[in-house]
Amino acid sequence: MNVHPRFEGPVEFNVLGEPLQPCSNNPLTGFFRTGYCAAGADNAAVHLVCIEASDEFLAYSASVGNDLSTPRPEFAFPGLVAGNRWCLVAGRWAQAHAAGKAPRLYLRATNQQVLELIPLEILKAYALDLN
Repeated sequence: MNVHPRFEGPVEFNVLGEPLQPCSNNPLTGFFRTGYCAAGADNAAVHLVCIEASDEFLAYSASVGNDLSTPRPEFAFPGLVAGNRWCLVAGRWAQAHAAGKAPRLYLRATNQQVLELIPLEILKAYALDLN
């Protein structure tokens, strides 16, 4: 079994079928705070979409009850500012997309598990890392 270099457990894959790339180490992101949008060995984590936060998205997210700008040290959460990369819950990204407020994202750092909820063609329209 291949083990991912940054966290214990099997290698996970991105939406392009490649090994999952890191999303961010500053701020340190991911459900497991490894820098990766990893689902984990039991696929329990849902923070799977690697976004780039924008002021518009952060305001929208706060308006629907998901304040991502306020630091929450008890959860090792620094609070986000525009330009930060962050592993967002896939359902939250889909909600923002439906409202016309979805943030741009990085396909190579977005976990393939999101394809169960969001089609690849939709994700590609928001991609910052397609050549």
